[in-house]
Amino acid sequence: MLEKLNERLQLLRPQRFTHLALPEAAVLLPIVERAEPTLLFTRRARHMSTHSGQVAFPGGKREPDDPDLYSTALREAEEEVALAPQHVRCLGSLSDVLSLHGICVTPWVGIIPPDLPLHPDPTELDTIFEVPLHYFLEDNRTHTDVITVDGRAHYVPSYHVQGHVIWGLSAMMLVELLAEGFGMPIDIYQRPPGALRHHPERPIPRTRRHSSRGVLR
Repeated sequence: MLEKLNERLQLLRPQRFTHLALPEAAVLLPIVERAEPTLLFTRRARHMSTHSGQVAFPGGKREPDDPDLYSTALREAEEEVALAPQHVRCLGSLSDVLSLHGICVTPWVGIIPPDLPLHPDPTELDTIFEVPLHYFLEDNRTHTDVITVDGRAHYVPSYHVQGHVIWGLSAMMLVELLAEGFGMPIDIYQRPPGALRHHPERPIPRTRRHSSRGVLR
């Protein structure tokens, strides 16, 4: 399963927004190499002033000393969950995603061994948890968030699992992982069956007015 994922991601040509002068960030999608592989998530601490209580992948903004965005993802993962870089086998990156805060986020996919002594940084996170990949491959979404950006609807799955809600930017990255990495018939721009939850139309960063592709929360 994971070797096939590796093969597919090696063939992927991710979309890049290198023509935009925006702040950069990177996240790591850590796949735990168990008999039944899982995805590792974090939850931001309640005391944080921004995005408190939200589920996300380990990651953050690029620092001046980071040689590249993969280094950013590894540094942030080590700072947030004590994941040492040498334990990550990189499979490649997914397409850039632009947040409505004007940040260009590059997701990286990596495989890590099971049962590492990981723990959340209490200054930023209150927990880390794993979800079996099959949960997403079986499309166990509770509903779909319809987020319209610049007149175009984005159909973003929302998952309620283990008392956590996975949606928004993280779910958008998941869609590409599932579609490109596992050949799942899922598309952020195609209306899926099931319940829809509509959100107010959102603006997009001024520098991206000509297209809404890859823009979210």
